Amino acid sequence: MNLKVLSIVGARPQLVKLAPIAAALAAQGHRHVIVHTGQHYDADLSDVFFSGLGIPDPDVHLGVGSGSHGVQTGAVMSALDPILERERPDWVLVYGDTNSTLAGAVSAVKLHLPVAHLEAGLRSFNRRMPEEHNRVLTDHAADLLLAPTEEAMRHLAAEGLAERSVRTGDVMVDVCLRVRDSVLADPAAPALPDGIDSEQPYLVATLHRAENTDDAARLGSLVDSLADLPVPVALLAHPRLVARAETHGIKLDRGAVRVGRPLPYAAMVAAVLGSRGVITDSGGLQKEAFLLERPCTTLRTETEWPETLAGGWNELVPHPGELGAARWTATATRPAPEAPRGTPYGDGRAAEAVAAILAERARG
Repeated sequence: MNLKVLSIVGARPQLVKLAPIAAALAAQGHRHVIVHTGQHYDADLSDVFFSGLGIPDPDVHLGVGSGSHGVQTGAVMSALDPILERERPDWVLVYGDTNSTLAGAVSAVKLHLPVAHLEAGLRSFNRRMPEEHNRVLTDHAADLLLAPTEEAMRHLAAEGLAERSVRTGDVMVDVCLRVRDSVLADPAAPALPDGIDSEQPYLVATLHRAENTDDAARLGSLVDSLADLPVPVALLAHPRLVARAETHGIKLDRGAVRVGRPLPYAAMVAAVLGSRGVITDSGGLQKEAFLLERPCTTLRTETEWPETLAGGWNELVPHPGELGAARWTATATRPAPEAPRGTPYGDGRAAEAVAAILAERARG
């Protein structure tokens, strides 16, 4: 059965997930309509991913841009309605946990269009996170829940959603391993901020979540902790971080910290492979570090990816300043564990499974 699938994306992690899905849908002969909401409109967070990952150009670009959660979500919904009415796809496919995800799901179900949620079932159990609201609401609205892990399946079953749920594996594994192999086959110096020597030990850091950036005292404490590390820190600064730091009067580029722009996906993989480890509050980068066998230190109280915590590959440190300098340094610069990681996220063929399941479950 040939399908029409309409994908709704709007942020960097969604574009990474879109790449293997687009390839799998094309390989199976399905028509694929891509709608880019423009939630992340910075070229470093959007345009380079289409070119770098071989994703077809979007069929529709809404150009929504930034705004409060309500304004952004409402703007996406308003712009989507006529597009969904015109296209009437067999499936509306939404990805991850952004405002674009929730807006796409709500717009589609209101028009009685089948919705599939890729990366369903993730839970941090932190209801203060806007991403958690988006995950839970989207899962309960969607018709088909494509879960990456057994843990995600358990969460969905606990919420009464087992009948709609299928474990597919994680499409991020598909693209991460493919890009890793490409980088290793043609090694080059990573694209790091000025002042960091790729031949010497360094850490890769990202910081963007609202709970870490909106409060001046918390952001200042986190930047202080990064700046005090004895190893150079390549801080790949999300536009949100740059804007909040400027508003709060916090200087990012100081001490051990050297600030650079977000990297295209292959360049990010190369930077992580060349690093001693990762410090982040990003869900996606936690998992990428795990897949690339680099220790990760997560600046949060919880993670949607508990599998990364096994064996010490990922450690949660919400308040590094409270650890004391020696313990923080030891944690952030620790060597890679010797514990085996296993394959909790699948074998790198999740996108093929997703395309097949969409065809199998399509309304006749």
